[in-house]
Amino acid sequence: MSSRKTAGRPPRATNKPKTGNSKKAAAPLRQLPGAAVEKTDRMPGAHLEAGVATLVRDIGTMIDAARRQVSVTANAALVTLYWQIGHRVRTEVLEGQRAEYGVQLVPTVGKQLEAQYGRGFGEKNLRRMVQFSAVFPNVEIVAALLRELGWTHFTMLIPLKDPLKREFYAEMCRAERWSTRDLRQQLDGMLFERTALSKKPEALIRKELSALREKGELSPALVFRDPYMLDFLELADTYSEKDLESAILREIERFLLELGAGFAFVERQKRITLDGDDYYLDLLFFHRRMQRLVAIELKIGDFKPADSGQMELYLRWLDHHERQPSEQPPLGIILCAGKKRETVEYLDLDTRGIHVAEYLTELPPREVLEERLHRAIEAARNRLVLEAGIDAAIDIAPTRGATPKRKRHKK
Repeated sequence: MSSRKTAGRPPRATNKPKTGNSKKAAAPLRQLPGAAVEKTDRMPGAHLEAGVATLVRDIGTMIDAARRQVSVTANAALVTLYWQIGHRVRTEVLEGQRAEYGVQLVPTVGKQLEAQYGRGFGEKNLRRMVQFSAVFPNVEIVAALLRELGWTHFTMLIPLKDPLKREFYAEMCRAERWSTRDLRQQLDGMLFERTALSKKPEALIRKELSALREKGELSPALVFRDPYMLDFLELADTYSEKDLESAILREIERFLLELGAGFAFVERQKRITLDGDDYYLDLLFFHRRMQRLVAIELKIGDFKPADSGQMELYLRWLDHHERQPSEQPPLGIILCAGKKRETVEYLDLDTRGIHVAEYLTELPPREVLEERLHRAIEAARNRLVLEAGIDAAIDIAPTRGATPKRKRHKK
């Protein structure tokens, strides 16, 4: 039946010329997967370009990460080698049985090493390696610093005479990931002398540095400074507190750098309402490492005891209304043009979370600033030692008086 119907029909033309409607003839081809792939291969589209860009970006990220890892590993190996060389020369030659001719031995060894391994192992660097092992005698501490500190960092720390100062800069450099440029700026700016930490006795300084190294704990004494260098504000000879605040906000990036790493700006002129009265906190910041709000009040004159009462009121309000469950209690900084140290010491503001600091809009000569800071450090430490001695005497006195009384009672 089917063969007869087929035979009665005219043969279908196979070479029929195309009509003007070519879109209808091409439509079925776009529905075939094979045809779509063939077209994409011949004419790449935007989706292919996007895929290439994504792959290049991801592979580039992998390459950069590998390079950083190689750099860290190479730096650690190199610094460890320098320490080992310095330790051996120092202990076996300069401090050992051969110390009498060690002075002549080191130049000879350095000359031969330089000829064989390059200038990095010459006499000058060899002596620097010896100093390195001497000022950083604990190889475990060196190993802990290696991930963030390179050899250039160590060469900047080696000349520091004060071991506490050296340890402070090394630990802060590790904790805040300072570059060598950052470290140089902090050294030139006398950061250690300006911290509240430097005013404490050596035992307390070592304790807080150990907490930073072992637990990562950053205390307010490590963060707060006195004085703050605000010469970049370029204020006129006479200015108001509003002018000072506006200048700080205009130069907020540089102000944050002067405050230290970890500070984030939150708000200016924070309104605090109590009993229908409005008060305005000048500047509010948050410190990420300490997990604390930090309130800053600006004063163009000398510090006055009433200023501490105002700040304490602000801190209590922030603690009640703004502090999150995961945060520590807020802290306050009173930035003033002048500071009467004896008045501040008698108020014992540290125990109330308040730090009083001066700001300098014009920097004095380095020698003047250095003498001033060292005098302040010595005075603060002497006062703390004296107070500790008085407290110890008060604690001992009742015990001495109570002992004979207990003996007489037993009789």
